[in-house]
Amino acid sequence: MAKTMTRDEVLAAAEREGVRFVRLWFTDILGFLKSIAISVDELPAALDDGVGFDGSSVEGMARIEESDVIAMPDPGTFVVLPWHEDTYGKVARMFCDVLEPTGEHHMADPRWALQRNLARAAERGLTFFVGPELEYFYFRSGERPEIVDKGGYFDLTPQDVASDLRRETSFVLEQMGIGVEYSHHEVAPSQHEIDLRYTDALTMADGAMTCRFVVKDVALKHGVHATFMPKPLFGENGSGMHVHQSLFEGSRNAFFDAADPYHLSATAKHYIAGLLRHAPELAAITSQWVNSYKRLVPGYEAPVYICWGQKNRSALVRVPRYKPGKEKATRAELRSPDPACNPYLAFSVMLAAGLAGIDGRYELPEAVEKDVYQLDAEELAELGIAQLPGSLFEAIQCAESSELVREALGDHIFDSFIANKKLEWDRYSRHVSQFELDAYLDIL
Repeated sequence: MAKTMTRDEVLAAAEREGVRFVRLWFTDILGFLKSIAISVDELPAALDDGVGFDGSSVEGMARIEESDVIAMPDPGTFVVLPWHEDTYGKVARMFCDVLEPTGEHHMADPRWALQRNLARAAERGLTFFVGPELEYFYFRSGERPEIVDKGGYFDLTPQDVASDLRRETSFVLEQMGIGVEYSHHEVAPSQHEIDLRYTDALTMADGAMTCRFVVKDVALKHGVHATFMPKPLFGENGSGMHVHQSLFEGSRNAFFDAADPYHLSATAKHYIAGLLRHAPELAAITSQWVNSYKRLVPGYEAPVYICWGQKNRSALVRVPRYKPGKEKATRAELRSPDPACNPYLAFSVMLAAGLAGIDGRYELPEAVEKDVYQLDAEELAELGIAQLPGSLFEAIQCAESSELVREALGDHIFDSFIANKKLEWDRYSRHVSQFELDAYLDIL
């Protein structure tokens, strides 16, 4: 769960650690990290009143006539950046909520969107927990996708530079209080994965943003480029961000039922049914780039068909098998998101879909344990298995007509996000040849 610190505890920690500068972090609607750096002398005022800035050039906040906004630090996110210590002193970071000058939450703040959805769950006595698996690639530079290793799934090779990078990255994250459950080589050459330890969704969204930053920063320090681009290599597996998720009532996992064959409660089944029913609407948020749909194709371990199963890794939602005594580990794993999404918005729409399933008592279809990729069109139709959108264009159409997504994101983010994605699709349609590498490889 998110830690809590008071204003005075933050100031005491900054003095004790010898912090000289503090970076105030927030994201735009696309999930790009933004930062304002202040000296530690300005920290008391920042904690009291926030730091004002011009938001007119931040994606989603561009309202020229009302461009002044405030970054209000969240004291519970104060942490020293362990790799920033030199003659100028240490550097710390804090995530911020973006506010209007009146003190109200800015409706373009993705962190606030997630907090609103978490509040909806809290009204039902539920806490949303998630655990993402972030896959990414290491390349020799950001200019072209030149691999640094030829390893495969779980491989360890002698003098493996990528293993050293993963180990250093995991160490830095642990020093920052972000739990790392596993790290390993993935299926494609030069592809790697870091799994973050299960926690509440707001803490995890902050953690996922931090993880992406640390992966890139550690790689850059060693002259390597890390990218979360969903599909940088043709003919190889793309990078996903499988999201394990469950709801808790206090300390009890609301997804667990000992009497059910799958050990799933009615709450869990309705929740999963919500994910399945609304999956096409969520796609533009969880797989938000043109390049995302290069990954979501048959044959590369990425889900295409909307179904669920327990042992079936071709399914959109997988329910890991129950281990006796591990009731708290009962969960659903959504396999379509990729690590270049905005985690605040992605977690928001996942939770909204699940709550819709619970509130509407959606019926969960039968589990599918066959390899769905091997089924023909007739068999898919017989099983009632639909497909995810096949392109960003199709995903935009599904999202644009979704009241659930609009409500989850709020009108401001929803309208700005859809407008941005339409512009991206238009650019792609007119400049297909080099668009993806030029637009994505260096920035994702």
